[in-house]
Amino acid sequence: MKKRDIKKMIRGQRATDGAGVRLVRVLGRRDVEDFDPFLMLDSFDSTDPEDYVAGFPMHPHRGIETITYLIAGEIDHEDSLGNKDTIHAGESQWMTAGSGIMHQEMPRESARMLGFQLWLNMPRGEKMAPPAYLPITQDKIGKVAKEGAEIRILSGRLGETAGVTTKHIPATIYDVSLVQGGEVEIPTHPEENVFVFLIEGDALINGELIAAKTAVLFGEGEYISVAAPPGLELRFAFFAAKPLGEPIAWGGPIVMNTREELEHAFAELREGTFIKHK
Repeated sequence: MKKRDIKKMIRGQRATDGAGVRLVRVLGRRDVEDFDPFLMLDSFDSTDPEDYVAGFPMHPHRGIETITYLIAGEIDHEDSLGNKDTIHAGESQWMTAGSGIMHQEMPRESARMLGFQLWLNMPRGEKMAPPAYLPITQDKIGKVAKEGAEIRILSGRLGETAGVTTKHIPATIYDVSLVQGGEVEIPTHPEENVFVFLIEGDALINGELIAAKTAVLFGEGEYISVAAPPGLELRFAFFAAKPLGEPIAWGGPIVMNTREELEHAFAELREGTFIKHK
């Protein structure tokens, strides 16, 4: 079996979004070709509520899915489908924007806010699918314990253990914790793009020490190996999915395939015809 080499590394940069939320932006528009079908990755990590309580008031999305995962903290969700929910620590939500959704995410004041939000592109033929909301509670998350490692499976599967099954892009997402000096090998499908994001702690990958809050994209192969340095624990997220290889027209919260589709979406927002399903 071939181990994947490191293809690219991106260190997250401090940014502000929403109504003034201070976060770390890891992936953005410059990275879409390499990380296809993953579009954007934001990391939250703060013990100061002033960094995040302003939240993300009601706003639109089309053509993507958003996955929010919390290790610590709480976020209240509300959307145009009528869903009202709270994401608690150790839980996630998978929101399909599809043809169009309005939603808001408002973090609650907590001792610590730690987690991430991922944007996942939708295939050309499914971008106008009905929107949907999937809460991923503790009972839906698969758990695998290996020597020195604990793996939480949000989506996809690892061996015989599965998380949720997704409809549009069969993406695999794990939350992996390693003890001090621990190491884990994760099998991968050769045709998929694979990357990890170092949530807490530095990592040793293929002999290289890599700083926390870094995304590491891998080249071709059948597995990856990630280790925690001696004396240090590590927590990282694992992401894998088959690339779409489709053109991307990205404007703020909307991602389509052509400029004309993008302009049409914003015209519908102005005219009040953006929401197709309630």
